[in-house]
Amino acid sequence: MSLPRPDWRIEGRVWPHRQHSRFVERGGLRWHVQLMGRGPALLLLHGTGASCHSFRELMPLLAERFTLVVPDLPGHAFSTVPPGFVPSLPATAAALAELLAELQLEPTVAVGHSAGAAVLARMTLDRDLRPQLLVGLGAAMVPFRGVATSWFAPAARLLAQSGLAAQLLALRARDAGSVDRLVRSTGSTLDGSGVELYQRLSASPGHVAAVLAMLASWDLAPLYAGLPALQVPFLLLAGAADRAIPVAQQREVAARLPAARLLVVERTGHLLHEEQPATVVRLILAEVDRLSAAPKLW
Repeated sequence: MSLPRPDWRIEGRVWPHRQHSRFVERGGLRWHVQLMGRGPALLLLHGTGASCHSFRELMPLLAERFTLVVPDLPGHAFSTVPPGFVPSLPATAAALAELLAELQLEPTVAVGHSAGAAVLARMTLDRDLRPQLLVGLGAAMVPFRGVATSWFAPAARLLAQSGLAAQLLALRARDAGSVDRLVRSTGSTLDGSGVELYQRLSASPGHVAAVLAMLASWDLAPLYAGLPALQVPFLLLAGAADRAIPVAQQREVAARLPAARLLVVERTGHLLHEEQPATVVRLILAEVDRLSAAPKLW
């Protein structure tokens, strides 16, 4: 079933930084990616259910020192996938590596929010990405455990196979109040314009279907097992009030990484980069400068 997707001619008219948008085809995927700034390449990768818009406030600040590469994940927002594409973690990581090859860019720094951090870690372990610094914002890298393991994946697969489920969820998202409540359930608070952007995405059955397909295909166990082999410096920024990926879970990830630093950002939830963009940029650049001072590291 072909479901309506966000239309660049309609939703795209109000999309943040649309003047920096490009559409790139590679391996059957049609990527929406924004390129901004100058200097070494820095990759920004959003999490499940979002899009490049989630970095709208970070981008002008980081673009002063870096060439930013900011794609929509496969199937999300304005990036489309071919029939049969399964958005598992390895497949998503491999597809993103193909995009970077097409753009002929090799990011020096890679920043991922939530599931985006897992994709970047997978790419680095697979040597498809060779950054000098990884940054995880509310990094989602711990597998489900206990009862959740037995019911979450089958339920997600069932929903992903139902076009009706995507349509019903999208219909509910037409109510701005329901989207705002969903955002607040993660421990974050956004202004009206921020909620509206998520509402535009969530009201699209095609986008919702891609989110469900990603959730149904996600398996973090192999990545979690491989984290001790990830030797790259890894900065973890956690929202103190994050209800989606609690700080305790991010401490667990930090303990498995050989070169991790965990910093907690007060008065923020899971969308910490949208709530306090200037603080997040300051912490990222401070880590860049700290590593730059190390001999032969930068």
